[in-house]
Amino acid sequence: MAQGKREPKKVLLRLDPAIHEAIAKWASDDLRSVNAQIEYALRLALKQAGRDPK
Repeated sequence: MAQGKREPKKVLLRLDPAIHEAIAKWASDDLRSVNAQIEYALRLALKQAGRDPK
């Protein structure tokens, strides 16, 4: 592993099918994968809560 590069954490996530469908549509609209869209949404929520990762 290259110095400074961190291995992404893997998590199992259970979602309500309607939430998954909405995220999948949003991801498609933004040309992202569902995984990338979930990470994007989490980063937005963390920033809004004043808890951005450092």
